[in-house]
Amino acid sequence: LVAQDAKTGQILAMVGSRGYFDLEYGGSFNVVTQGLRQPGSAMKPFAYLTAFEKGYPADTILFDLKTEFDTTEVPEKSYQPENFDHVFRGPVNLRNALAKSVNIPAVKLLYLTGLGDTVNLANSFGLKTLDNPSRYGLSLVLGGGAVHLADLVGAYSVLADDGNKHPQTMILEVKSGDGIVLENWKQSSESIVDAQYIREIND
Repeated sequence: LVAQDAKTGQILAMVGSRGYFDLEYGGSFNVVTQGLRQPGSAMKPFAYLTAFEKGYPADTILFDLKTEFDTTEVPEKSYQPENFDHVFRGPVNLRNALAKSVNIPAVKLLYLTGLGDTVNLANSFGLKTLDNPSRYGLSLVLGGGAVHLADLVGAYSVLADDGNKHPQTMILEVKSGDGIVLENWKQSSESIVDAQYIREIND
């Protein structure tokens, strides 16, 4: 678990393992900062955000139908995603496709907007472990890459603060034994993306 203040970047709570000395269940390995895990559909907003930046409006229609994607020109390596409920909805706009987390339109959108541009956007949000797009291809939008939980929470904090990114911090102050402040936290932020696109995602 990670809880972060989206307005400051301060980590308010972190549980990185079941117990530091509980070696049977991972123990001193901190899943939050060290573990690489697939984020599933938590990657979808970054593809939609890339689309909004490229001028796709939220009412753009995509077809939620059985689709086979071939990005390599090798039919045996084609990709045919499924929806979690195995239902095809036909024409659906971007707003509803994201709100309902429908898989096939998300993969189509990633195909249209470009894997490289979506990865670059995700990197700017702090998802730095997504460094080899060829390894996961269009499955990225369904969680095909791997990220640290702390980074994913940091990226979502940008969505929560109108596109402003705050450096993530776990330590607010360091003092010497005699009380001298050696290091302390200072507020800072950087605008990553136009707030209007963030608000479309959140809406």
